Amino acid sequence: MKKSVVILIAKQFFKKTFNSKGLMALLTIFLLVLIYVTVDGWNAFEANHHTIEHHQDKARKSWEDNPDKHPHRMAHFGTFAFRTQHPLRIFDSGIESYTGNSIFLEAHRQNTANFSEASLSTGLVRFGDLNIAMLLQLILPLIIFFIGYAAISSEKESGTLKIYYTQGVTMKELLLGKSLGLFLIVALFFIPALLALWSIALVDDFHLENAAVLVRIILISICYIIFYAILCSLTIIISGRSANSNKALLSLLGGWLLFFVIIPKTSQVVGNSIYPNLSKIEFRAEVEEEVSKKGDSHDPNDPHFNKLRDSILKVYNVTDVKDLPFNYSGFLMSKGEEQTALIYNQEQDKLIKSYKNQNSITNGLVIFNPYLAIKNLSMSLSGTDFTTYVGFLNQTEKYRYKQSQYMNELQMKFISNKATTSEGKVHVVGQEYWKSAPKFEYQFLSVSKTIKNQLFAFVSLFVWFIVSCIIMIKFSNRFKII
Repeated sequence: MKKSVVILIAKQFFKKTFNSKGLMALLTIFLLVLIYVTVDGWNAFEANHHTIEHHQDKARKSWEDNPDKHPHRMAHFGTFAFRTQHPLRIFDSGIESYTGNSIFLEAHRQNTANFSEASLSTGLVRFGDLNIAMLLQLILPLIIFFIGYAAISSEKESGTLKIYYTQGVTMKELLLGKSLGLFLIVALFFIPALLALWSIALVDDFHLENAAVLVRIILISICYIIFYAILCSLTIIISGRSANSNKALLSLLGGWLLFFVIIPKTSQVVGNSIYPNLSKIEFRAEVEEEVSKKGDSHDPNDPHFNKLRDSILKVYNVTDVKDLPFNYSGFLMSKGEEQTALIYNQEQDKLIKSYKNQNSITNGLVIFNPYLAIKNLSMSLSGTDFTTYVGFLNQTEKYRYKQSQYMNELQMKFISNKATTSEGKVHVVGQEYWKSAPKFEYQFLSVSKTIKNQLFAFVSLFVWFIVSCIIMIKFSNRFKII
């Protein structure tokens, strides 16, 4: 195989395609849409970022400005936790539009995330959020197929392929040269998109580690470059295997419809059918039923907590809870909180597992479908996938639990056992303790955990790339020249 011949064929294909008016019109439209979605993504992200910061500060101020009061009343006053968007959401919004942005945190009760963009927008959002990743994942592959479908099949139809063959050009060199030429043409489309992605790394206003963002951007860029190398290779291979250009185009369009639309949608439907999940109402009912079986800490006649009271009285060798060295109601609330949190976490884990099982159908197909692989990798590295959202839910629950137990500890320490109610201004705790409670700080998944979660998708892309190269190099002699 002569490298000079491969490069010559690539240059010839590039010049011939680049000089066509249709390509320039297509490139212009693509770049205009790219500019629009990038600017729109930036504006939406900045607006959301500042809105979340404003409401998070407002919720914290409301919490700290509470006057002296009983800790249990303060625990039920509660506060809000807001989900900060990752800057790479500008590139790939993932499932962000369909997941809640805020959670109300209070004692003894775990609330769900609310106020998703989809729930507050028109029904058009449910068809998909237009962003840079969508252009790169769905639109650009179609453009690749339309540009490259006749790369070799047209040479067969015109008889040029025979001339190449008589001049000593091998099918291997022709396949590699056309693939390289097509990739260079495609680079005119995806390089501006990757430049828009890299512009995000220049922003230093969102209190995130720039090193981590930079690593994510590098990985995203590498993944998309490999993805387009795969598509260019497959396009040329199909063009070379097809008897004529019409068959090549139909094969590529059929492949796009199957791999980019039918398989992803079908896998989701199959996953939902095999692993059904509880609705929000059913999940809440399940949690409340389990809590009722264990006991109610607010019920003075509950058998479970009566046994707990008797055991505490025995340990401290007293006959009345009023004689205990701490506030028994606060202790009771802490045990009740511990119990309800444990039950909720168990039920939440079951629900999350059902969602993961649904996604396992799609995730298992990444080895057979490079589109699913790049889609999963793009979302995960952009911090907009399901695992990142679950991380937010887990962090808010941990924060809620610690805050509730902090209030219970204040009650145990500062409230007299003689207090019979949380009302009034006698049995209270000072305002300074509300300010001492830690603030909610949302942390994104580390890059290492993200790579670990999507290792199968990484492997899939490399396998597809290696297989496409092997087909062109090792099996090119099986391609017909007529």
